[in-house]
Amino acid sequence: MRLVFSIALILSSFTLFSQGNVTGRIISETGGIGFAKILINKEQGIIADANGNFSFTSDSDSIHLRISATGYTTLDTSLLWKNEIIINLIPNIFSDPVVVTGTMREMTISESPVKIEVLNNSFFRLNPVNNVMEAVNLVNGVQEVVACGVCGTNDIHINGMEGVYTLVMVDGMPSISGLSSLYGLNGIPESIIDRVEIIKGPASTLYGTEAVGGVINIITKPNANLPLLEINSNATTHQEYRGSIGFAPRLTDQISTALGADVYYNQFAVDDNLDNFTDFTLNERISLFNRWTFRNKKNETVLKIAGRYYQEDRFGGELQWTPEFLGGDSIYGESIITQRWEVFGTYFFPFKKVNLKLDFSANQHFQDATYGETNYVGRQEIYFANLIWQEQIKERHFITSGLTNRYQVYEDNTESATQSYQYIPAIFIQDEFKWTENIDLLTGARLDYHENHGLIFSPRVNLKTNFTKFSTLRLNYGTGFRQVNLFTEDHAFITGSRDVVLGESLNPEQSHNFTLDFNQTYGILGAGNFSADIFYTYFTNKIIPDYEQNPNLIVYENLDGISITQGISLILNHSFEFPLSLRFGATFMDVFERNENADGEMEKIPQLFTPNFSGSFGANYNWKKAQLQFSVSGKINGPMELPTYDPPFERPDMSPWYTLMNLQITKQFEGIGLELYGGAKNLLNFTQISPLINPAEPFSDEFDTAYAFGPMQTRRYFIGLRWSLQRSKK
Repeated sequence: MRLVFSIALILSSFTLFSQGNVTGRIISETGGIGFAKILINKEQGIIADANGNFSFTSDSDSIHLRISATGYTTLDTSLLWKNEIIINLIPNIFSDPVVVTGTMREMTISESPVKIEVLNNSFFRLNPVNNVMEAVNLVNGVQEVVACGVCGTNDIHINGMEGVYTLVMVDGMPSISGLSSLYGLNGIPESIIDRVEIIKGPASTLYGTEAVGGVINIITKPNANLPLLEINSNATTHQEYRGSIGFAPRLTDQISTALGADVYYNQFAVDDNLDNFTDFTLNERISLFNRWTFRNKKNETVLKIAGRYYQEDRFGGELQWTPEFLGGDSIYGESIITQRWEVFGTYFFPFKKVNLKLDFSANQHFQDATYGETNYVGRQEIYFANLIWQEQIKERHFITSGLTNRYQVYEDNTESATQSYQYIPAIFIQDEFKWTENIDLLTGARLDYHENHGLIFSPRVNLKTNFTKFSTLRLNYGTGFRQVNLFTEDHAFITGSRDVVLGESLNPEQSHNFTLDFNQTYGILGAGNFSADIFYTYFTNKIIPDYEQNPNLIVYENLDGISITQGISLILNHSFEFPLSLRFGATFMDVFERNENADGEMEKIPQLFTPNFSGSFGANYNWKKAQLQFSVSGKINGPMELPTYDPPFERPDMSPWYTLMNLQITKQFEGIGLELYGGAKNLLNFTQISPLINPAEPFSDEFDTAYAFGPMQTRRYFIGLRWSLQRSKK
């Protein structure tokens, strides 16, 4: 059954007025629709501003409008001349947002042979998140894992695969990896984000060895889509304060810029679990952002270049700690100062017959940290360039190829005085082949050269077939290769009392990944979309941190056997004809190693901190008359295997079921660009027991910080405001 959406045109009367200026606004159930395209009387074209406002001069008593916007049904309507009109577009779930991550070129989600999940700007606006880490933790199959219960080291697991297997990019350039993966995702503010595109599965052919388990591509807001001035601020009952400001002047028709600043401040120590340690880290964080866009006289983009500076001072430790105890052995504290700068951009070569562009980025990440008595200073630099050629070959082939150069530097002051200088060149090619009208075949291959391991070959094959206009099946296969930089990826060796032992010379990890995805769009009781994914990853040479051999050691070895990540993921999104939308997700996983035990038998060992079941949910309701929006979001985690400890420090070896739920209510004030919002985080107030082992003696051999499996911050309420000033109309 196919639903034909009804489109409501709201007019207070059809009384004729004298000719003159017409103003109006395009809205939906979630507010104004920014940058909608409006064709007037089939001749004059204009674009609405970021809040959906528009104006034009009419010389006719009758006006014909054609209005289109991504994600909404196109409206064709004729109406009598009126000074002010309000047009309500209904979301069209059959429409396709444009994505770029799967193939390195713009295409709609339904066209992409690689499945892409998108968190758009409205997701960030209607959910109480302050950074990327908080946002992606609400995505089905994605989990935040905290590795240190004192300093808050965290990473992202996609379908059970650890964060080191996920490549995080900003505008298509590698950004967060190695050393920066420890705290870097907390420093990307939501204020600069247009959308986040997520690939669950291998993408090493296009993006290199770090994209073994998936890709998170953070797309920043284009200058043209930004208001002239925007301010956002909020505060919580835990005395967390956050503010951001954005300024985006259009200097000339060819040059525009955007500047932004985001500040987060929290110095309120909480110890609800009564272990004499801060339950969550205290932070002072600032992020500055600036981007320039240059266009030619044909309004074609020639150069985009952006820069970001990020600084954070975080602390976790005993409540009595003050700075004079830094590095001492009487009061335990962990203080981490991070400084990071990055520059990234794209240059489009001015060749008429050759589609050639250069993506480039450079970043430096510096960390000065003290973990109890241990001081750690680390510096990481990454310089990246990607020369990309894309061309349509006849009618059925689209070729993407490129030359990649990556140079990375790592230095620290540990006892081993780790230093690493790596130059990694690569070449890749990809062919999107339109096999038949309903079958697309994507094949690709990449060749990396690593000084220690020689040439590494990474192929991929993606097959997409459409059974009907609304039914799609995707089959993906890809390989992954990863060279481990141990000390940049696991700081358990300097937090707590454990020493690191390298059991052998570590060989690079290799993987084979298969995913099968079925997607069905339907029109029953509104409209919706259902998808089911089956995933399977087979690892060899996987490098495993062993916490069980000795409570005072972390032993790293290549796995003699194999490691398997497998499961199924289900997602349902539904929008009713009235202004209510729902989303549900469930992921069932089995993640384990199969290794030979002391008796010579193959033994199955489950991966720690990986639930066999996790789920996500969300609901949005818009009370139009009151201009109120209600949003609920959350995550469900099933039991997961946890580390074990000897007496007298025993802890349960399985975590309990728990649910993390957030609520936000947003009040809009049309005409003045103001929104007030408030709500609660961790509404059900679930927190785990203390993540620390023997916190009474933090300088002893038994002290450990690695028992973190769930929320440690109790329920808190928040309130905030968002205000924007649009550019004056020409």
